[in-house]
Amino acid sequence: MSLSDTACKNAHKNDKASSGKPFKLSDEKGLYLLVKPQADGWGKWWRFKYRFGGKEKCISFGTYPDTSLLQAREKRDIARKQIADGIDPGENRKAIKSSKAESAANSFEIIAREWGSKKVETWSEKHNRSKRMLERNIFPWLGSKPITDILPKDILECLRRVEDRGTIETAHRSLQICGQVFRYAVATGRVDRDITPDLRGALPPAKGEHFAAITEPKAVAELLRAIDSYQGSFPAVCALKLAPLVFVRPGELRAAEWQHIDLEAKEWRYLVSKTSVQHIVPLSSQAVKILEELHPFTGHGRFVFSSERTPRGDRCMSENTLNAALKRLGYGKDVMTAHGFRAMARTMLDEIMGVRVDFIEHQLAHAVKDPNGRAYNRTAHLPERHKMMQSWADYLEGLKAGCAVVPFKKTA
Repeated sequence: MSLSDTACKNAHKNDKASSGKPFKLSDEKGLYLLVKPQADGWGKWWRFKYRFGGKEKCISFGTYPDTSLLQAREKRDIARKQIADGIDPGENRKAIKSSKAESAANSFEIIAREWGSKKVETWSEKHNRSKRMLERNIFPWLGSKPITDILPKDILECLRRVEDRGTIETAHRSLQICGQVFRYAVATGRVDRDITPDLRGALPPAKGEHFAAITEPKAVAELLRAIDSYQGSFPAVCALKLAPLVFVRPGELRAAEWQHIDLEAKEWRYLVSKTSVQHIVPLSSQAVKILEELHPFTGHGRFVFSSERTPRGDRCMSENTLNAALKRLGYGKDVMTAHGFRAMARTMLDEIMGVRVDFIEHQLAHAVKDPNGRAYNRTAHLPERHKMMQSWADYLEGLKAGCAVVPFKKTA
């Protein structure tokens, strides 16, 4: 007799259960329900018994009630049809599972992450921009797809989404990263060729514009007063106040570590991300005051400007925090960016305050030679740079207060 759903549901109440041993409830055409005692009750598994190639075999169709009686019968009928067509249902299932595992191992995301780990050992803070671009722009749509199945049009669809957000430079960068992943896949024998060159000319050219910056004293004064009024988290407020005083790259500012800062010597020493050279940032008294006020809040952790999501301080502030703060203050990316504080200092120190250009260039950590033909040296002109950074902080403080500041006389 065939089973009923009630019989399946009450199988543990069957007379056969009184023995406390596993038993079977048969349905039709090789399908049965295997009922077994467990620590927390009775388990029920669907089984299908069949013969193939002269041998008796058995496969599972899941558990009851997750797989209903009707669903188990549908799976049995599919298996019986496979047998009639000369296909072993058990071996077919193994082949499908193996194929899925192989496809997963050759998915774009698996290969991309493997490329990232091989390229830099770990996707460090210095290199994780590529990782974030892939995770945001490519993985959601192509991550699980076998790399051999990806076509140029698939990548272009992802890049169009980036372009629609108005970030054409990011679209170009994402394409470059995809090309590096494909070339790694070619080198490791997972795909025949890099398809990204097929997209040459498919994207509008990147404008290559400079980061927006304010360099007019009156406008700078208004910006500094706006920063003082910012109502964000305290670390974000401090980072925003410190940014114009030290004018380092935004990524270096948000990744600043307490162990690299010497408040008594008024110096911050770290490795420049872009040039991989040691750099020294003299700290003005204004900068030291900001850091001293912040230390009780984040000094227990690694990063000066720790992420709000990690109270222990083992992650630094998000890369979007400063630009988002400026935007909330009314300064969009077409007016002022966190990176723009560098251009602000470069322009005003030279054109308004009359500071020697080589002092400024060394403080910006630009990999250029000084007037005597010497390459960048982190300790070069350090006493003069200390004076320059204090004068710059005093100048900004005077601007914010509405004072008239007399420019320096440029020294030889």
